Amino acid sequence: MNWNQLTTVEQLQAIKEESFNQPVLIFKHSTRCSISSTALSRVERNWKQEAVGELKPYYLDLIANRPVSNAIVEEFGVEHQSPQVILIKDGASVYDASHFDIRFEEIAETV
Repeated sequence: MNWNQLTTVEQLQAIKEESFNQPVLIFKHSTRCSISSTALSRVERNWKQEAVGELKPYYLDLIANRPVSNAIVEEFGVEHQSPQVILIKDGASVYDASHFDIRFEEIAETV
């Protein structure tokens, strides 16, 4: 799978606009957390592009880009968790999960 890096607050508006054409997934990852590493690995191991169609995945390193995570809370109204996935369609969050509730199968079903 090919992650797109999410590193600036300004990217959130572009992601929101992009979500009107294709669904977008944001994975918020803490590089200091073993649970986050496990959740990330599970998503990557189970990723099947054909199961999610045009879904575009973004990766956010929370430690390096905390202001972006804070802006996600404001922009999409999703309470901060780490690790966390947020699925965005038509400019709004339609699904989020955190910790061991992050499952590729549920992401694929929601897309």
